[in-house]
Order: sequence, then structure tokens, then C-alpha cells
Amino acid sequence: MLNGMWQVSGAHGRIDPERAIEAMLRYHDAGFTTWDLADHYGPAEDLIGRFRRRFAQERGAERLGEIQAFTKWVPYPGSMTRQIVEDAVAVSLRRMQVDRLDLLQFHWWDYGDRRYLDALKHLADLREEGKIRHLALTNFDTERLGIITGARIEIVSNQVQYSLVDRRPAVKMAAFCEEQGITLLTYGTVLGGLLSETWIGRPEPGRADLTTASLQKYKNMIDAWGGWPLFQALLAALKPIANKHGASIANIGTRYILDQSAVAGVIIGARLGIAEHIADNARVFDIALDLEDVAAIEAVLAHSRDLMRLIGDCGDEYRR
Repeated sequence: MLNGMWQVSGAHGRIDPERAIEAMLRYHDAGFTTWDLADHYGPAEDLIGRFRRRFAQERGAERLGEIQAFTKWVPYPGSMTRQIVEDAVAVSLRRMQVDRLDLLQFHWWDYGDRRYLDALKHLADLREEGKIRHLALTNFDTERLGIITGARIEIVSNQVQYSLVDRRPAVKMAAFCEEQGITLLTYGTVLGGLLSETWIGRPEPGRADLTTASLQKYKNMIDAWGGWPLFQALLAALKPIANKHGASIANIGTRYILDQSAVAGVIIGARLGIAEHIADNARVFDIALDLEDVAAIEAVLAHSRDLMRLIGDCGDEYRR
């Protein structure tokens, strides 16, 4: 399970840097040592740098290897020279105060501009030179994954949306990734907090009720998937399963995705210094869903719309 840092970029409440660092230490001490961030997530990369400095002071620099920070590079399409790519990586290295990026996840907005292959080839060179440990992708579809692997560019993971509501990765992405030795890192798995007891029996929320960017984003996904009444049916089906396992609805939704083909990790957003779910998140690792649990969940999912047909493959919602 990875700690997601999109929530520090804005529209999720003001993040106080000092309180955020304190929270990051608590996450780490609880065993949640991996952070998912991006160059455009506001101060996320800087927070990692500050966290590492504080951690070294209090726990010892020799323990810094316990921290994993997975950043993203999200450039505007255009010329991708070696210098442009190298400069972008240098910025992340400086902000995060590291000599090598643990994992760089690359995103590209326009498939019509195939210079994403130039960028990836330069990134692969930087990996060979030791500036990047692992090279990965964010929100690439299966067709483009095939083009990239066909160009003999080694990719370790692709970050995609994957939840009980959005199961598009299961259609063809997961099988392709398993064939190629690529794993999936998933986000949106708890639907920004909508997949929880809080929303059971609630009337359909209006925009004023959706107080964060995540809630607004994933309510739109629920609308496309099948609407609020079907989502209420899903929550009603999940609650007795959660009770059976002494867990929360979010735990059950997370466990279901972790059990899916090719999934290596689930990203759970952290509103650092505002709200914490450390103890609840840890329960996920004590759950083993049985066939009865899965059947009860999938009986509800069978009534949903085909998001692959409505939206397209993974990440297509960002390229319309």
C-alpha cells in the first residue's frame, strides 16, 4: 500500500508543512514507507525532501533507504531532447534531495505526438546512468504499452485507476502486463472516500456536499458506472462482508483490488495533517476474501455499465 500525495496539491484542504512532516513520520513508523507523488502535485516533491532531512536527523541517515518515493514527470507534449529530459529529472532530484529517483512514472497527454518514445528512451539512458532506479508509466493504455515494449524500453509498472467501480484494467491491461512482467499501481480504489460507511443510506450528494477534488472526481465516475442507487446497493453488499472480517468497507474494496491480476500496490490518498486512516488501512493485510465474499460483490457489479465501452481503455479519460 502506497501513501498518495495528490492531496497536498490543493483542493483537499490546506496542508501545513510541519504537520504534514509529523504525519509522514507516523505513517512510516506504522510500516507505510512508500510515497506516490508527482512534479505537479504542488509541494509534494519538496515535502519528500524535508521529510528525508528530518528523518535523517532523528532516525539516522543510514536508515534513509527505508523510504521509497515514487514521483512522476508530466511534461507538455513537444520536443523531447536529451537536455529537456535530463533537466526535468534534475529538478525532481533537487527537490526531493536524492541522488537517484526510486521510480519515475512518465505520463504523456497526446498519443498523436509519438515523441513520448523519445522521452522514454532518454529516461532509459538516465536509468542506465544511475539517475533513476526504475522507469514506469502513468495512465498509458494497453495499445501504447505494446508500442513502448515493442521499442525495447523496459517498464516496471503502469499506474491506472482501478476500483470496484472502475474495473477497466481487468479487460485487457492486466493480461498484457502479466505477459510482459509489468505490474499495476492503482489509484481511485476507495473513490476518494466515497467507498465508506459514511455514505451508506445517504441521498445522492450535490456538488456542495463533495468538498474535495477527489470526491467530485469519483462521484462523476460513479455516475458513469451506474449511478447513485447502484452504488448504494454496492455499499449495502460490502457492509456485511466488512463486519464479517472486522474491517471497513474501504478495506474490503482495497483487498479486492490487491487480489486482482498484475496489481502490485494500491495508492491510498493521505490528507497529511488533516485526516489519518493509518490503523484502518493496516487492517487490509489481515483480510482474506473468500468465494462467498467475491460472489456477493460481483453480483452487484454485474448490473453496472461497461466503462470500457463508455470511456475507453485505462487513462483514456485524460485524452479527450
